[in-house]
Amino acid sequence: MPRIQTETFGSGNMSWLGSAHGINNARTEMLDYSAFTKATHFPDGYIPSGTAVAKVGGLLVPYDPTEGVVTNAGILAGFVLTDQKVVGTADFAVPLLDHGRIKTANLPGGFTKPAAAAKVSATTFVFA
Repeated sequence: MPRIQTETFGSGNMSWLGSAHGINNARTEMLDYSAFTKATHFPDGYIPSGTAVAKVGGLLVPYDPTEGVVTNAGILAGFVLTDQKVVGTADFAVPLLDHGRIKTANLPGGFTKPAAAAKVSATTFVFA
């Protein structure tokens, strides 16, 4: 008898999107698995849709909103567009939204838009 596994796929809670603008242009980027922790970033096994990320060394890492951060982790690269199941410990590809309208109150983890223009220099977002 073969093993049967049921798996549910979905886009997650995308209420953080303020419009459809940009979703067809999300680009594929590699997420640095080692930069994310299970307890903090994916306790249910998924990196949630709307997770803010920065790009360090060519890989996506959690965005650090602290204004004093001088590393690339403090520069917003965008948001993970859809829920991403974490399987194993290898880095993996995710869709990155780098422009569009964002409802900050609906982002996971309590996001505050960057105060300094340099913190969002690689993106074009309207924060609502």
